[in-house]
Amino acid sequence: MRRFTRRGFVGGAAIGSLAFSSAGRALADLSRLGGGAHQLRLVYTNDFHSAFDPIPGYWLPGSPKLGGAAHFATLVERERAAAATSFLVDSGDMFTGTLSLLTKGEALVEMMIAMGYDAMGVGNHEFDYGWQNFEAQQSRAAFPILCANVRYRQAEGLRPIRFCRPHAILERNGVRIGVVSVMGARAAKYTIMPSKIDGLEFVDPVAEAAAQVALLRPAVDVVVVLGHQGLPGPMQTDAENDPSVQRPIDEDLDFCGAIPGIDVYIAAHSHHGIEVPIVHPQTGTILVQSYGYGTRVGVLDLEVRDGRVTRHRGELKKVWSDELPPHPAVAERLAYYRHKLKDEIGPDLGKATARFIRRYNTESPLGSFVTDVMRERAGSDVAITNAGGLRADLPEGGLHRGHVLDALPFINSLVTLELTGNDLRRAIAHGLSLAAGCCQVSGIVARYDPQRPPEERLIELRVGDKLVEAERTYRVSTNSFLAEGGDRYESFLNGRRVAEDALLSDCVLDHLRRVGTITPPAAGRLVTI
Repeated sequence: MRRFTRRGFVGGAAIGSLAFSSAGRALADLSRLGGGAHQLRLVYTNDFHSAFDPIPGYWLPGSPKLGGAAHFATLVERERAAAATSFLVDSGDMFTGTLSLLTKGEALVEMMIAMGYDAMGVGNHEFDYGWQNFEAQQSRAAFPILCANVRYRQAEGLRPIRFCRPHAILERNGVRIGVVSVMGARAAKYTIMPSKIDGLEFVDPVAEAAAQVALLRPAVDVVVVLGHQGLPGPMQTDAENDPSVQRPIDEDLDFCGAIPGIDVYIAAHSHHGIEVPIVHPQTGTILVQSYGYGTRVGVLDLEVRDGRVTRHRGELKKVWSDELPPHPAVAERLAYYRHKLKDEIGPDLGKATARFIRRYNTESPLGSFVTDVMRERAGSDVAITNAGGLRADLPEGGLHRGHVLDALPFINSLVTLELTGNDLRRAIAHGLSLAAGCCQVSGIVARYDPQRPPEERLIELRVGDKLVEAERTYRVSTNSFLAEGGDRYESFLNGRRVAEDALLSDCVLDHLRRVGTITPPAAGRLVTI
């Protein structure tokens, strides 16, 4: 297969095409209905987040296993084989997790090559290891990686240079689909550490997508947009079973209403599982999205006649990993990386007396444990981290480095700030607004009313057993992402940085080595009234 690099993507006028025809033109009649009509299947994924291993569905009867890369790949292959003409696309956030961190995303790209992806949109987590690393991974991929609205930052007056391809045309069995991808302004600004994208800029996604759709529309049968925007998804293992943490898709709906000519919009970032496709009432665009983490495979069947989608049917298919055999090629690649990295993952360092679970909209055992470690290590008054930074539960039983890196996969260090009581209150109030999930804390007790408007929920805040004083200075430990204003914790930008320590994952690993056995902390730090 042809490999793609960033070179030559200057401006955005030319159409880049990619023709696939695994069975050749002789099979074209299988997808044609006659009279200029086609049938095709889109198999789609989003927000996989390096979910290489099945997870226990502990909220389901019998706790069946869900997901896992090799089982996920088997279901994808079956769904593609069931249609004469199919395309496999992803809307971003493949990266994060142990194997991703230790290979800087290489293991994910290799998995996607083994699965035969046709195109991928860019997610915010593709920049976790810096844009230079992601640039290298783009060159490695045997499929186009797309984002129409990201540029290299240039001096004023110079012609803009694209960081990614803005679109691709995929052709199979006489069916041509145009694929465009964009990153939403909010996702780019608030969910990527600024230092990781220094040298890049994200421009208006609506204007860029509209221009690409207008360019593609006359040349293809179907226009597909891969959108990575809106609010971040809930970091909670049983999120699909908890309606209270589901994120809205308003930004996606507004986007689709603003651009005519999009046939299918595959969303990402919010992990908002759409079991039955939504049709936009103004533009007729079909919206779909899975819950992420490889627990579902999205399938959308289309009938296209004379350049119009005349019928569609879609669903999210569960990946029952106990029933699906592992995909040989994907299993082989995973075995290779596990063997290669076994010494870096190492043996058990300690054990957990119970499962340390995450909660997105309340305090959680895992969040309380991590912030206790942060506060103790830094000798600070308070520790705060974000629910979105906790990416996996810690299982009951033996714990090795891989478990900790799955839970804390980001290259975020422990940062200690001097913060006034006013700014500390602002940080906690922002966390209780649930705009990016609930703050996870140590050293404080906050009483709040979740029924009040977001900015008015915090009623009382104590550090230790004393009420917070507005002008007093407190030592507050957090992670480097929040210290740079990530997840809109903007009051941290007012603090004076007094110390920076190891990665959060290394802090937890050191704690495990020292204490051996850990027990979930008692609740009672964030108290509803």
